Amino acid sequence: MDGGARTPATFVLVPGFWLGGWAWEGVERALRDAGHGVEALTLPGLEAADAPRGGIRLTDHVAAVAGAVAGAEQPVVLVVHSGAGAVASGVADRLPEGLRRIVYVDSGPLADGMAINPDLDPDLDEMPLPSWADLEAGGSSLEGLDEDLLAEFRRRAVPHPAGPARDRIRLTNPARRQVPVTMITTSFRAADVARMAKEGHPFFAELTHLQVDYVDLPTGHWPMWSRPTDLATALGGQV
Repeated sequence: MDGGARTPATFVLVPGFWLGGWAWEGVERALRDAGHGVEALTLPGLEAADAPRGGIRLTDHVAAVAGAVAGAEQPVVLVVHSGAGAVASGVADRLPEGLRRIVYVDSGPLADGMAINPDLDPDLDEMPLPSWADLEAGGSSLEGLDEDLLAEFRRRAVPHPAGPARDRIRLTNPARRQVPVTMITTSFRAADVARMAKEGHPFFAELTHLQVDYVDLPTGHWPMWSRPTDLATALGGQV
């Protein structure tokens, strides 16, 4: 990683569903070795298997990340994985001046009024980690994860609060679209994501309103485990 040629940044790392800040351990180590500051977050309700998850909303997750961004040493690069893309959209709406860039890792921004899974049962408080077969059937590739990694994933994962997945995001600040964005595409190719954005795919259409760079990093849906050093290198290149 070419840390000497770039100004060090503070990376705020936000994992996707079922994960805590621990998911970024390999990436965090590589970024720190390159001279960057790093804060790997665990979102409310994901602290432990017995953490309370009823009543947690998307706004709680947005507030937690916005607080970390506001308290971090500038410049801040916000990195979000998978379902945390909705959280990044909310943070950009609330605090666009606090962000140098948002990096979506096999993820994407949501448009106003969108939800990740609006049809979830309104009485559901949490979503357990599905079977590997169900994850793959839903489009989450396990490429690059061996049996040991999968076992560690299963051991450390906790149920995800249902509220943040069910809630529709409300965005009102046009300045959010001035924050530069990088898409690190892993289980999709960059050209395919750009095409889907133009075609109006609900999880990518918002990209047509943003300043977007693309980085292809071919692997599965969890590159922080399958290619952690390469992911850290790609992140360092976004400063």
